Amino acid sequence: MKKTNHVVIGTVVTLLGFFVLCVNPSSTLAAARFGDRGDDIIAIQKRLSSLGYEAGEPDGVFGIQTQLAIEFLQSDHGLSADGVVGEETLRVLKTAEPQVSRQRKGTAMAARIVLTSQRYIGVPYVWGGTSPRGFDCSGFTQYVFALNGISLPRTADIQFEVGVPVRSEQLQPGDLVYFSTYEPGPSHNGIYLGGGKFINASSSRGVVIDRMDNDYWSSRYLGARRVIR
Repeated sequence: MKKTNHVVIGTVVTLLGFFVLCVNPSSTLAAARFGDRGDDIIAIQKRLSSLGYEAGEPDGVFGIQTQLAIEFLQSDHGLSADGVVGEETLRVLKTAEPQVSRQRKGTAMAARIVLTSQRYIGVPYVWGGTSPRGFDCSGFTQYVFALNGISLPRTADIQFEVGVPVRSEQLQPGDLVYFSTYEPGPSHNGIYLGGGKFINASSSRGVVIDRMDNDYWSSRYLGARRVIR
């Protein structure tokens, strides 16, 4: 009988701990971010899943899919999508309603797009290139999306006509971002990674990660399209 009581008490304590972490914004959790591990991360992953965000298995490892799920949550609720679980994000985890957050279910696909794109960092730029031997900008985006079962047209200007427009403050990982560079209109594009960064096949440096607020790119930014729905 005493043993059973101990089991019940232990279960209650565990559940209370999860409730405090995910529901009480004054939790002692200071911040959680990519690379962190532990029971707090498991609780965050379970809460994300309950809200409809695909954070992966609740394994206690704050990996890329958990980070992207947090960025989607943040973007959906008007927060800076930095992928870090701080005070404001913890508050949203407490108050968010599942039927609202279920509007965004592309987390797992976005994670695959992001991971796939980063495999090709360093591949040289080749005009008209569509393979890992060399990419141009739209050849790179087309190739990465095709590996994940999404067909895109060949050139940046035609890719710009696919999907739905996205305002800059609502960018989410996996969105396609477009720039006017060597000619007017959408002449260059890349894949938004989150945290103000995007990956692209640059004519001077090959496949690299750049910041959206870089002077060169910010002055040439044209818009974004979302094809992951």
